[in-house]
Amino acid sequence: MSEPLKVLFVATEVTPYAKSGGLGDVAGSLPMALRQLGIDARVVFPRYKTLSEDQMPGLRYIDSFTVNLSWRRQSASIYTFDSGVPMYMVQNDYHFGRDGFYGYSDDYERFAFFSKSSIELITKIDFVPDIIHFNDWQTGLGPVYLRDAYSGFLIFKNIKTLFTVHNLQYQGVFGREILWAVDLNDGYFTNGKLEFYGKVSYMKAGLTYCDAISTVSETYASEIKTGQYGYGMDGILRDRAHRLFGIVNGIDAGKNDPATDRKIYANFTSDTLDKKKVNKRELQKCLNLPEKDAPIIAIISRLVDQKGLDLVAVVMDELMSMDIQLVVLGTGDGRYEHLFRHYEWIHPNKISANILFDDKLAKRIYAGADMFLMPSLFEPCGLGQLFAMRYGAVPIARRTGGLVDTVAHFNEHNLTGNGFVFNDYLANAMMWAIREALRVYSNPLKWEWLVKNCMACDFSWGKSAEKYKKLYEKLVSERED
Repeated sequence: MSEPLKVLFVATEVTPYAKSGGLGDVAGSLPMALRQLGIDARVVFPRYKTLSEDQMPGLRYIDSFTVNLSWRRQSASIYTFDSGVPMYMVQNDYHFGRDGFYGYSDDYERFAFFSKSSIELITKIDFVPDIIHFNDWQTGLGPVYLRDAYSGFLIFKNIKTLFTVHNLQYQGVFGREILWAVDLNDGYFTNGKLEFYGKVSYMKAGLTYCDAISTVSETYASEIKTGQYGYGMDGILRDRAHRLFGIVNGIDAGKNDPATDRKIYANFTSDTLDKKKVNKRELQKCLNLPEKDAPIIAIISRLVDQKGLDLVAVVMDELMSMDIQLVVLGTGDGRYEHLFRHYEWIHPNKISANILFDDKLAKRIYAGADMFLMPSLFEPCGLGQLFAMRYGAVPIARRTGGLVDTVAHFNEHNLTGNGFVFNDYLANAMMWAIREALRVYSNPLKWEWLVKNCMACDFSWGKSAEKYKKLYEKLVSERED
């Protein structure tokens, strides 16, 4: 019997240990789905200051080694534990013993160190992957190091690389002078491989040096080859279109099941939707909203422009004039945090602004809300709409990126579709979709059918993991053994 395919998943965040966005959810669930397909998938991520040993049962130390970045020599200590997926952590307090994950002036060095460490740890563990699966700009130098710095080492010879773009807007752009600090040289700038409008881009490094590129939905894979969505990388992506693959994200259906989820007020299925109404009432109590049958529209999101919140800002007065309740959960730009707090102060019976990150409250909002608003300017995949549908909250979404691949407009004649979709990035287009949702909501029979359509959707990782498996196998078949 041949050995199973071996994949090392390299990411800077992994749910539930470290999460700031969708990457954490993917890194926390895709490797498990791959293992269920017989792939020996393992994960490596930084050991941040916020992690406690209580989160990682069976944690043990493996080894330490020195990582060279130009003149700086730093120790990388490797720890491991098993969460159903073998996990490896790179510990270095100078780089990762800080509050938060990103946003430091030396992020270029921190994540260059992590990328190098993720490759070198292979020499310390009994695991030589067929594929190293790098994720987002923070690991963009990984394919560069593997192809150039480690090309002479036999252990690394046949390893192929996949680089996944979770959000092309974030590109890891730094001054040209950082090349020497991360153990590269000016040649990478002058030959154009890493140069990006006079600076250095880690995203471009990953796109250029990897063996294949994936992104998190089929529609987004098409969009990022255009000037509108490419953020300056569209030319590279068109050149490498034959190596670009769109695979929609999934969610962990077992951990996000309204029938068993202990974080929500009352468990329910599509056959017991009266229990969803219990969640709605309890949510209203918790958030000090009037206990009435007004439709609850939820926003669970990073509060940033990308999420279409400038459209919401334009129509807040109109929304507050409707017979609805608006529930917001998230943090982000101060102007949006202030916007929702301001309207909560004016309309305490209409809006609940929860400016924080709270996974338990998020689950309760999904379970209690009737609708989920996601009017994104662009959306590589989007997970919010997948969680919402799983818990019977009907998405109202703009037709872009992964929202195209997961949300279909409800057809009242044949009762197909799972949400309400608008095309143009305009506030009045969004309001049209909201009014359509409210109109259908007023018909209980149609609304129940629509909710059941949502809950019947299968957004588990099974199909997407199969696509990743085929892509891995394609890369392995190209090796020069």
